[in-house]
Amino acid sequence: MNESNASRKRDAAIRTANGAFQVWETRTQMVKQEMQAASDANDAKTARLKAQRLEKEKLEAEELAANPPPPKKKAVKRITAG
Repeated sequence: MNESNASRKRDAAIRTANGAFQVWETRTQMVKQEMQAASDANDAKTARLKAQRLEKEKLEAEELAANPPPPKKKAVKRITAG
């Protein structure tokens, strides 16, 4: 009877350790998946914003080529006494 009680305690300890490891492993995998999803969303947002910026720069360059700014007037040097 004493040996069976020790055996049960040992088995319970093993189950508890395995259960704790399994819970830790599950949480670790869940966190990794969440971090990967956040990283993927950030990459998609960055790509979208880059495409918008490039399109805006292209439109601005086309507009500048079609409508060049008026030439600047030369600065008049003024001579002052004194």
